[in-house]
Amino acid sequence: MGQIVIVGLNHRTAPVEVRERLAFPADTIGHALRGVVEPRGISEGVILSTCNRVEVCVLADEGFRGTEAVREFLSSYHGMPAKELSEYLYHQTGEEAVRHLFRVASSLDSMVLGEPQILGQVKDAYGYAAEFKTIGPVLDKFFTKAFSVAKRVRTETRVANSAVSVSYAAVELAKKILGDLSDKTVMLIGAGEMCELAARHLLSAGAKGILVTNRTFERAVRLAEEFDGTPVRFDELSSHLKRADIILSSTGAPHFILKREDVESVLRVRKNRPMFFIDMAVPRDIDPDANEIDNVYVYDIDDLNNVIETNLEERQREAARAEEIVAAEVAAFRRWLESQQVTPTIVSLRRKFEEIKAAEVAKAVSALGADDPKTRKVIESLASSILNKVLHPPIASLKRESDGRSPMETVAMVREIFDLPEEEAEEERERTGDAPGQGGSVGSP
Repeated sequence: MGQIVIVGLNHRTAPVEVRERLAFPADTIGHALRGVVEPRGISEGVILSTCNRVEVCVLADEGFRGTEAVREFLSSYHGMPAKELSEYLYHQTGEEAVRHLFRVASSLDSMVLGEPQILGQVKDAYGYAAEFKTIGPVLDKFFTKAFSVAKRVRTETRVANSAVSVSYAAVELAKKILGDLSDKTVMLIGAGEMCELAARHLLSAGAKGILVTNRTFERAVRLAEEFDGTPVRFDELSSHLKRADIILSSTGAPHFILKREDVESVLRVRKNRPMFFIDMAVPRDIDPDANEIDNVYVYDIDDLNNVIETNLEERQREAARAEEIVAAEVAAFRRWLESQQVTPTIVSLRRKFEEIKAAEVAKAVSALGADDPKTRKVIESLASSILNKVLHPPIASLKRESDGRSPMETVAMVREIFDLPEEEAEEERERTGDAPGQGGSVGSP
């Protein structure tokens, strides 16, 4: 059956200059995957390579030095001395490896808890392994299960629900204050990166249009073209401001771009329709006193950071619930792995006794000179009855979870007592694939 092994490093164990040396670009991943499964003791392999982590997951034969083989592969492939590399690497095997991948896919091990990108990156890693045929039935089941665990965590907890970036926090606040954004117009003052990102999110959230102004008009034109919006000359800002419901500002001005009296004037023209200002500039662009005007809402960068802090605390609370889901799923997957040992053992056991029965029935028939079908049927029936009675206790023990003994220990004991060849079990596993077969399933993930 083998053992699942994960060897890798991440943002907590290695600085970026090490992570970039160990990265596997997409255009060379096929060559790398073939190198991972090259040792005879490794039958399946997947490489996960992102900006924050590089991990190699393999299925290694029982007793094979899988961890060392992967370490040697990473050292050799990237030309990094093993001694230097070892201080950054971690490794997980068996159940801990299962828990690790489930946590990674669910974004519980990410730099930003609950971020959604990692699940797509794990799926990409699985896709590459499938494309280059380095994944088999066990890792296929393992990664497929990791995807469903991540989906369950995302569905049943709020670990990924609240915004933890400035741009997303701005969108969240806009929805909370203005409700439906489909009839709202956004104005960008300045062309800063955070402003631009927030504008993209607002448009994705349904905002109907965008105005862009900047001291350098050409930049305003370029950015407006990206959003299919309207450029506005900076000296015409005040005359266009009345059209905007949401104003994102991020200029390098050393003073307020909009004072309280400017906002009061615009609001009168708008007949007091609400205005939502997000001031991402330091020094600030919007006079904070404008926030005292009815139907005017001004948030600066500290306000947004406070929202993010609150949301992060909520994610941490939800992470505890997510860990419970992961723990339950790890136990279910462990039972499935164990069933992969139980089923071939039961098949091997029954096959061995069927062969003995057939040989003994033939001897008895020959010795008795009993050629008539009726006598032969009686002898076969007697032999089958004895066989079933003899096999019942060991098969029941294999299927049962009890006495604090794992099914793996029971499998080993039964195979030793009845002298069952391991090669036969391997053939049976290959024949039955990843589905627990006759009488051997003790659970499924």
